[in-house]
Amino acid sequence: MAELHGVDALLAEARARLVRLTAVQARAAVDDGALLVDIRYAALRERDGTVPGAVIVERNELEWRLDPLCDHRIAEATDHDRRIIVLCNEGYASSFAAVSLQALGLHRATDLVGGFQAWRAAGLPVSPCAGQVAASLAHSGR
Repeated sequence: MAELHGVDALLAEARARLVRLTAVQARAAVDDGALLVDIRYAALRERDGTVPGAVIVERNELEWRLDPLCDHRIAEATDHDRRIIVLCNEGYASSFAAVSLQALGLHRATDLVGGFQAWRAAGLPVSPCAGQVAASLAHSGR
């Protein structure tokens, strides 16, 4: 029987394969051409907003959309040398996702320590979603 590992052990193994970035480091990498990929589900994006310029690819489609060899890839999935930074809500799911991308040959894939919440806490740009804007306007009486 195979030895059982808990999720914390699997997460530690995944993170050992990554050079994880802080929010400020991720912003600098994006400014240098890295692709920031937001894998949060729609409800979180609607609640908290989005990072301007980030590509939204929900987690269940990630490998198909970012594999440069796949017919279902996004336009930004140009080659295996592209630096990809995966962003989830708090930096847990993104670690597993980045390792999965590395297994596809995207050797520069990594994630953001603390995820979207760390990005926002660092004071980096966040765009409200359309629902947030509409709610704000309704609340202000406009």
